[in-house]
Amino acid sequence: MKRDLIVFGEDWGGLPSSTQHLIRRLSQDRKIVWVNSIGLRRPTLTVNDCKRAWQKLTTRSVSNKGASKTCATPQSLTVVNPSTLPAPRTMLGRKLAAGMLRNQLAPIIAQANLHNPILWTSLPTAVDVSDQLGTSSLVYYCGDDFSSLAGVDHHTVAQREQELVEKADLILTASETLFTRFSDKCTRLLPHGVDYSLFSTPCPRAEDLPNNGRPIAGFYGSLSEWLDYKMLAKTITLLPDWNFVFIGKPCEAALALKQHDNVTLLGPKSHHELPGYSQHWSASLLPFTNNDQIKACNPLKLREYLAAGRPVISTPFPAVNEYRTFVSVVQNAEEMAKALRNAAEQAPNAHQQTAVSAHTWDARAEKLATWLDAL
Repeated sequence: MKRDLIVFGEDWGGLPSSTQHLIRRLSQDRKIVWVNSIGLRRPTLTVNDCKRAWQKLTTRSVSNKGASKTCATPQSLTVVNPSTLPAPRTMLGRKLAAGMLRNQLAPIIAQANLHNPILWTSLPTAVDVSDQLGTSSLVYYCGDDFSSLAGVDHHTVAQREQELVEKADLILTASETLFTRFSDKCTRLLPHGVDYSLFSTPCPRAEDLPNNGRPIAGFYGSLSEWLDYKMLAKTITLLPDWNFVFIGKPCEAALALKQHDNVTLLGPKSHHELPGYSQHWSASLLPFTNNDQIKACNPLKLREYLAAGRPVISTPFPAVNEYRTFVSVVQNAEEMAKALRNAAEQAPNAHQQTAVSAHTWDARAEKLATWLDAL
């Protein structure tokens, strides 16, 4: 009989993370209690933090519907929206937060009737409750370098991560760079997969893509400070006869790109809508800055871009090396502009699609299941 899971991750729903992709597939033959984000930093008095805190306080504590309007939550998965103290720093605060979580989760876990559950956490701050929920195995899924991740209380999270690593029975890392940080005796490399069928199956062109006959360079994902906006702005200036389309919630630096007449910011889109863009623009962009966070990342969109079949143009970072045959790696705006011009007339590339066709989330989940069952 498969062991069930208690999962500490981000909020369920919206654009799916690697954890959500994996857990959704594991839920086919396991019961899951999914605990929405308990935070990686203390909240501030900003508008966004206040809105998020209010949402946490007013959302139902238990739901089987999640937040996504387009991708139903599996029946075997129970979503919990806990109230707790995010990333407390003092020992008293940690004990108080752990007690709050235990008291909220214990009756939900009991009602779920889990079989010999494994505790899985993608958040180091869950270590304080890791031995209080009736689990006998602990899995740490490390998808980011938290020591350099923006918007994180680095000192607090680094301390929790060290404690978590010492306790974990299995550590999973999403990139080679992260893999080298941990002891190899209980660490396994689990690179991101791809929903290959979704991104490779031809679909209609999105109606809000620019339709003025110009080639389109596109990006979707987090429009945060880890994109090289200086390089992007110069590239956009060098290619006035191109459209540049950005999908995602923009930061201030991203909003500043709107000063260019050939830039379109479309805002966030649902995951299932993305192929309607990436299959129909001329080239996909990965314009990252060179920092520790990017060196450790393995972006989901890399394999999704490749599966869509359009040319991919990227700044250099370790995870892209596996696909150098199919990715144009550029160092500056002039090289990016040249790569885009070369990409303008290229047909969909079946070879790059084949290169990622075996790296599906189903295949990743199957390998993961063997590791979990061996605990």
